[in-house]
Amino acid sequence: MALDYAALLHDLRQESDSLLDCLRSSTAQVWETATPAAGWAVRDQVSHLAFFDDVALLAMTDADRFRSEAESLTARGTDFPDRVAEDYRRMAPVDLLEWFIDSRTRLLAAFTEADPRQRMPWFGPDMSVASSATARLMETWAHGQDVYDTVGVEHPVSPGLRSIAHLGVSTFAFAYRLNDREVPEDSVRVELSAPDGGEVWTWGPDDAVNRIAGPAEDFVLVVTQRRHAEDTELSIHGDVASSWMDIAQAFAGAPGSKRPHLAVTPDKKTPI
Repeated sequence: MALDYAALLHDLRQESDSLLDCLRSSTAQVWETATPAAGWAVRDQVSHLAFFDDVALLAMTDADRFRSEAESLTARGTDFPDRVAEDYRRMAPVDLLEWFIDSRTRLLAAFTEADPRQRMPWFGPDMSVASSATARLMETWAHGQDVYDTVGVEHPVSPGLRSIAHLGVSTFAFAYRLNDREVPEDSVRVELSAPDGGEVWTWGPDDAVNRIAGPAEDFVLVVTQRRHAEDTELSIHGDVASSWMDIAQAFAGAPGSKRPHLAVTPDKKTPI
């Protein structure tokens, strides 16, 4: 997939604006409401995005200081994102919203001015600025999904789904290593239908035995660990494809807690 950096930043802006529209119309009570992420309210989803926007900007502009602060963060344990959430739970919703708007605005401005090939440190291997922008898009989409699920509205269709899906495919080996599993030698063919139904996005050899097909949004929900694969319309064939969807993780850090399989009833979804 060839990189269109300007389009990537456009997609990040649109995803950001959609989430901000939702947050601006939410009451203070909504900000305190528990989301599908265990232990996290809407406020925690927002502080997480704002905090790591600031961290990403620091990594772009002051690598040495980033490494020092990242070391302090990771010293708090592999669950340091939960500790960060706790640090900001006393902030008023209006202040959290202002923080997120400011941090996202400054980060987008920095992305716009930067060389997308520039290398920058992160939690793990160094990455390019373009990869950082893709990661922020993925994080915004994923944490935004938790917010939309909480307030009970549909996630606005995102033009960034293809970039997030590409990140999900690219982290195939990472997911296995993260879970202390041997990386399979067999390839997986991924065929995803775009939201408008006009395109099919593909990765992997077309003759692969292991195959995943279905809506792009469903694939992204799985690789961001917002849905269990069995609660989507994905068609998954082959042992490697199945094992990958069980551990897929497009974000850095410790293995995610994943979402439980849900039993669907006419009026609600109940964990089983």
